[in-house]
Amino acid sequence: MILLDYIMNLAIFSLLVSTPLVFGAFTKQKPFKNASIWVSIYAGVVSSALSLLAIQQQGYSFDIRYAPVMLIFAYLGPVAGLITGGISLFTRLVTSGQWTPAIMGWTMIMIGFSVIHLFAKRLTAVKKSVILFGTYLVFYLIIVFMFKIFIDKPVFHIQYVLFVMLGLFIGVLLIESYLKLFRLNNKLTDMYKMVEASEAKYRLIAENTSDLIIVMNEEQAVIYFSPSHENVLGFQCNELEHLEKYQLIHPDEVDMFKNTIKLMYENKESQSIEFRMMHKDGRWLDFESRCMPVRGETGLIENIVIISRDISERKKAEDILLRSEKLSIVGELAAGVAHEIRNPLTTIKGFMQLYKRADSSIDELLLSELDRIENITSQLLTLGKPQAVELNRTNVLELIEGTLVLLAPEAMMSNIQFNLKFEESSYFIICEKNQLKQVFLNILKNAMEAMKEGGEIQINLRKGPEDECVIAFQDQGCGIPEELLPRLGEPFYTLKEKGTGLGLMISNKIIKQHNGSLTFNSNGKEGTVVEIKLPSVS
Repeated sequence: MILLDYIMNLAIFSLLVSTPLVFGAFTKQKPFKNASIWVSIYAGVVSSALSLLAIQQQGYSFDIRYAPVMLIFAYLGPVAGLITGGISLFTRLVTSGQWTPAIMGWTMIMIGFSVIHLFAKRLTAVKKSVILFGTYLVFYLIIVFMFKIFIDKPVFHIQYVLFVMLGLFIGVLLIESYLKLFRLNNKLTDMYKMVEASEAKYRLIAENTSDLIIVMNEEQAVIYFSPSHENVLGFQCNELEHLEKYQLIHPDEVDMFKNTIKLMYENKESQSIEFRMMHKDGRWLDFESRCMPVRGETGLIENIVIISRDISERKKAEDILLRSEKLSIVGELAAGVAHEIRNPLTTIKGFMQLYKRADSSIDELLLSELDRIENITSQLLTLGKPQAVELNRTNVLELIEGTLVLLAPEAMMSNIQFNLKFEESSYFIICEKNQLKQVFLNILKNAMEAMKEGGEIQINLRKGPEDECVIAFQDQGCGIPEELLPRLGEPFYTLKEKGTGLGLMISNKIIKQHNGSLTFNSNGKEGTVVEIKLPSVS
């Protein structure tokens, strides 16, 4: 029967101790005001409930009401402990007799617990509980021998002390388990917040960086595309996931890319690589990439992170710089050569004019060729040093018509016709007439030379959308391969057997000096279109 009472007391005690802990775990509320006072009152109610379940022996009550008292002293201190103990004593006096030993025992225990708390402030609650139980055991024995309570039944007292100790142990176990779980939960919450903050930070970087970030697994399959692919390559991430492996990489560089990745798995070191990737509109962009291996827990490489940066504009800038340096060298060389040629040329031309025979066609031909050489040297000099130009307001239409008159005989001999179309009667620009006429001559001569079997050259003159004058020359010649178009205008680069490449280079320079642009578009079946844009004036 006593065992059943013990089990019932311990079960109810465990339930009453764990109930507020469970509620606290689910509510996750901050501690309310005067929480220790309210907890001590609740513990006093628990102690009262245990007093009502006391085991009665010849007018004495045996229960575990001191277990919650010791717990409150250990975890909340003497003030809360005295409140709990006071409620416990009141219930004990109301429900049972033998007031004197109960009051004296309570007084000694409360004083002992308070003194113990002063000397054990820095100890943990578990150690305090052990010391408080030892103190309780001492005072319990003193009360038993002082009032001669069941001295002839030591087994009963041992059972009772073990009963109280078991109640205290269960209480400490429940509270410590809750506190440990609470601390662990807080730590996990803090870690979760840190992971969230870190993830948000890296997501912010990945979503707003202009660099492309790709993660590849061991099978070289891409498992992550950064959102920047949409801005740089024009593909949505879900579109990239459905593309075939290496489809974005230029076919000529796929093997190099594979070998670089393979080398990383062998050497386990980062690699740098440059390759081209396809834009959604079909053009190829140059990328500079840094490939970094990511090791797993076993030390083996599990993933490859590739960070790529678009260097297309840098490549273009490097090409422009290279061409500029080349032009500078060619200009200096041309100026030096032209200067050295002109000195003996002047002497030869002077003697030819001096000894010229009136009826000699040979002399006329020689002088004509000398004039031609002098004209070529003058063109070379324009590459090396700036020439003084006289800019005037000129009607481009009249300038083109004058150029066509000069070329009409040669065009007729080559079975070529000029078709001039214009929307208005006047297109005024600020230019140096002779230089611009030289540009028109170069372009038209190139068109005529490309039309071996004759045909028609169309010259269209119109106003552009930004109040500019647009002149388009379209021939019916053999055309120019698309891959060679970007190199037009480079010094000594030409498609002619005996050409020098200086004509288009000089023409391009003249147009740029007039703040205009010169572009080429060619189709092998339809010939070549050369378009000149110049700023117009009213």
